[in-house]
Amino acid sequence: MSDPRNPSIDGIVQFFESLTPQSVARCGDFYAANARFKDPFKDVQGLPAIQGIYTHMFTALQAPRFVVVGRIASGPQCFLTWDFHFRFKNFATGTDQTIHGGSHLQLDAEGRITLHRDYWDAAEELYEKLPVVGGLMRWLKHRANS
Repeated sequence: MSDPRNPSIDGIVQFFESLTPQSVARCGDFYAANARFKDPFKDVQGLPAIQGIYTHMFTALQAPRFVVVGRIASGPQCFLTWDFHFRFKNFATGTDQTIHGGSHLQLDAEGRITLHRDYWDAAEELYEKLPVVGGLMRWLKHRANS
């Protein structure tokens, strides 16, 4: 699954899959100083803001971890598909959760990420798992499909 044309992608994948609260400090090894990160909830720019997203992830969730399950690379661009495993801290604490998603990465000449855009379905992958909101989301989904 490695890409001999762009070995920096292998390092990026390893970084994501082995991310810990301590390794968040190494984001600068993989992200350009003025990189942009966008997902369904956040749109931030700059290394400190991106580090803040990962730091918050470890504060808000139990045992968060990424498993990259696929990749497509072409020149300075890469698309990773991944599973994000975690447990909520405030409810259903013993239940493992998984979000399936993908990340479009654009790399600079040094192989650092300049754009990181995550794609995942917040309604299906997150809202449906939440108390109260989940019931409403499932009902809305059922109504839309009938």
